[in-house]
Amino acid sequence: MRTVFFGTPQWAVPSLEALLASDLELAAVVTNPDRPAGRGMELTASPVKERALRAGLEVLQPPGARAPELHDSLRAIAPDVATVVAYGKILPPSLLAVPRLGFVNLHFSLLPEYRGAAPVQRAVMDGRSTSGVSVMVLTEGMDEGPVLSAIEEPIGPDDTAGSLGDRLAGIGSSLLVDALEAYGGGELEPVEQDHDRATYAPKITTKEAAIDWRRPSARIRNQVRGLNPAPGAWTTLRGKRLKVWAAELSADRGLAPGELGVANGALVAGTGDGVLELSRVQLQGKRSTSGVEAARGLRLARGERFE
Repeated sequence: MRTVFFGTPQWAVPSLEALLASDLELAAVVTNPDRPAGRGMELTASPVKERALRAGLEVLQPPGARAPELHDSLRAIAPDVATVVAYGKILPPSLLAVPRLGFVNLHFSLLPEYRGAAPVQRAVMDGRSTSGVSVMVLTEGMDEGPVLSAIEEPIGPDDTAGSLGDRLAGIGSSLLVDALEAYGGGELEPVEQDHDRATYAPKITTKEAAIDWRRPSARIRNQVRGLNPAPGAWTTLRGKRLKVWAAELSADRGLAPGELGVANGALVAGTGDGVLELSRVQLQGKRSTSGVEAARGLRLARGERFE
């Protein structure tokens, strides 16, 4: 069975690897155009492109999913099915109609929950204890297509979006290949989602990433975990943005929401119902440091607080 792979970030690479190791014929890879990155803002290839080139695959980088050249290329390749993992663009109906079996997508949630762009981040932010992956056939509606297979994965209390997403990428890669082979062989029928149970996971905004210190400690800690490694939960100190990369519940008391202190050498902050130890932080323009190191360097004034 002939396929074309659509994907861009690191989380899509395990699925590309699984396709390369399978009996499926991988005819080409479609990924986003190179983008400026790093301090020098040099054009940088996506992780998927880098892996595809090492495998000697044809790589297509259209400016958008509606680009005529993408439609023409896909029709010329004539795949039986197209495979999608975190491509990063909405695919139009005209493109979905090209492969005879359509587009099969690996989504990082147990559908119909957490449809949208940020299912991993929002599951962690919500304090959920389980997540998972779903293999589905794409339709016009956002993540509304029928599901071929799914598997659950626990979320640990110390998981970040990064650690959970890495696991889901690995688990999903084998599930995706198994589902593709069974679907192509007529052994697996897609099952409609229960749309009444749908929840949504839109892209995280900068405003959403701001920490409200009036919230409960556990909720702030979940926000910190869910926004690590990107975009990072942030607050403001002395007129500069400070990102909080890790936080732990503290037994200390006596700090108002947003008020800073030092407890046993560690940097702590008051919340709506207690105190959080800020175990890893990063002040704007500086490197990431431990909370202990930050506490030494900041030399906090009594009663100083986040702005």
